[in-house]
Amino acid sequence: MQLEHVSRPARPFPPAAPASGPASRQSAALEQLCRELDAAFSAAERGPRASFGQRVRLALQRAIADPGLLRPDQRASNPQSYCRHLLAADPLDRYAIAALVWAPGQASPVHGHRTWCGYAVMEGTLEETLYRWDALEHCAIKTRRHPRPPGAVSYVDAGRGAIHQLGLPADAAARAVSLHVYGVAGEQISTHVNDLLAA
Repeated sequence: MQLEHVSRPARPFPPAAPASGPASRQSAALEQLCRELDAAFSAAERGPRASFGQRVRLALQRAIADPGLLRPDQRASNPQSYCRHLLAADPLDRYAIAALVWAPGQASPVHGHRTWCGYAVMEGTLEETLYRWDALEHCAIKTRRHPRPPGAVSYVDAGRGAIHQLGLPADAAARAVSLHVYGVAGEQISTHVNDLLAA
């Protein structure tokens, strides 16, 4: 069974930060990301849904460009499994933002998605294996594998049209860190995102 460690903040959004210093940079970066996600929802209500994914990708791309986005404790790994740090959650339960930290050899299970989600690689080079769903065999079939270097950004809608496994190769020299946004309430990131599949 795949284990997953989740750390949670005390409040849904980052606490108010002092006017200067690393904490204020982090708070500002997360608040900006939340504003951009809120704007993506507003735009989707007014127009075609197709632009929503593009807005999420751009918001993630801008967020990872800020070196103060994560505190050192939010870059902590877990020796047993990749670690998911909940950074912020929308008070309307439309999304949750998390940092995932991967030690060498750690990977997600093969999964589709029960909700929309997006991620961006901040540090290290992850490896993504893509699959297609075989309805006759009731399993995921591997189609290709490719590296996801720092700056790589991805967005997918819910369903089995984007089955994958994400992880850090065992021979990697150091950890990897990625920023993820899921279309679920904060308390549901461990239970309502991944559709685990046999491969």
